[in-house]
Amino acid sequence: MSESSAEVVASAASAAAASAGNWRKAGVVGAAIGVVAAGAAAGVAIERLTVGRGMRQKARLALDSAGPYGSLRGTPGKAYADDGSELYYEVDDAEPEAPLAPRRRRLFGRKAPVPVTVVFSHGYCLNQDSWHFQRAALRGVVRTVHWDQRSHGRSGRGVAQTEDGTPVTIDQLGRDLKAVIDAAVPDGPIVLVGHSMGGMTVMALADQFPELIRDRVVAVALVGTSSGRLGEVNFGLPLAGVNAVRRVLPGVLKALGQQAALVERGRRATADLFAGVIKRYSFATRDVDPAVERFAERMIESTPIDVVAEFYPAFTEHDKTAALAHFTEMPVLVLAGVKDLVTPSEHSEAIADLLPDAELVLVPDAGHLVMLEHPEVVIDRLADLLMRAGAVPAGATVGGYGSTSSTAQPG
Repeated sequence: MSESSAEVVASAASAAAASAGNWRKAGVVGAAIGVVAAGAAAGVAIERLTVGRGMRQKARLALDSAGPYGSLRGTPGKAYADDGSELYYEVDDAEPEAPLAPRRRRLFGRKAPVPVTVVFSHGYCLNQDSWHFQRAALRGVVRTVHWDQRSHGRSGRGVAQTEDGTPVTIDQLGRDLKAVIDAAVPDGPIVLVGHSMGGMTVMALADQFPELIRDRVVAVALVGTSSGRLGEVNFGLPLAGVNAVRRVLPGVLKALGQQAALVERGRRATADLFAGVIKRYSFATRDVDPAVERFAERMIESTPIDVVAEFYPAFTEHDKTAALAHFTEMPVLVLAGVKDLVTPSEHSEAIADLLPDAELVLVPDAGHLVMLEHPEVVIDRLADLLMRAGAVPAGATVGGYGSTSSTAQPG
């Protein structure tokens, strides 16, 4: 290895090791992972010409070995969707001595109330680890459930898709969430938190199971998501370019999905270009912790191309605007990055317009995966939501922002 290569690798490893207590900014592309490649490729390629491929590969290996992100684990469980798909989830329990909120006593009578459970749903091409910082901050404070959507993370491939060729729909994801709730949270109050596709999943749950929302859900957080009209998003591309992409992309993705093994080999060979595209559509700032940036890449790289192809058509068909009415009688947080190119903040503003009592938070200098890019903002607003819902006492400390120790024990 050359001296300059060694210095880059050492620097990357040092940055990754230091990142455990660091709250720098990061994010991850959601619903348009395939849409943006053509528009970003030229600039990314020019940027990559200045650094050798071998050097970048060594730096990635150093970051992979040192980065703590996504290392938090809880008590595992499995739920089964209505088509038999296996859905993996983990539970972090609250500390037994945690005090009970007065509002929970009012809601559930004089007997000791069942603890509130916060259920986190992740976005397209991500997994439950995308909530790493929020999970770290809430550990021991409140019971949480983190699950992997079908065909993502540790969950099994969608049975209906692999056996019958049934298209993925947002409604199916809503039913999947219901199966997870039935298995992991059979009783007691619930707070629903969803990012991007996860927020759409929450809306689909409300649309199909309004009685669950009415009887058990005490608060909702919708982060970087949309209730519909995603077919109009231009992903920061010129109008002519995005129209061309929209015409050909569904067919291209379908063809790529049918040649998954070949595509995955090519995807690995073009990892540097792919990483640049991810960064472009994930982060709004330049000072991204290298270990967090690499963590984002790994999550997306782990999503097979045929899964990308299966899910993409569902977004243009998604419209759950009417379902938002089920959230009008509870505390709601609507939060988005102002520079989100995947689900633009205007979509969050449209949601808030239909929920006039909701708290709308638009985070400047933030992209699509705002909970990694500005985790302290998301945690602060989420903690406030939980307090308003009576999920945690008003005097509770939701601390440990960025507590990323890989030795942390399951809640």
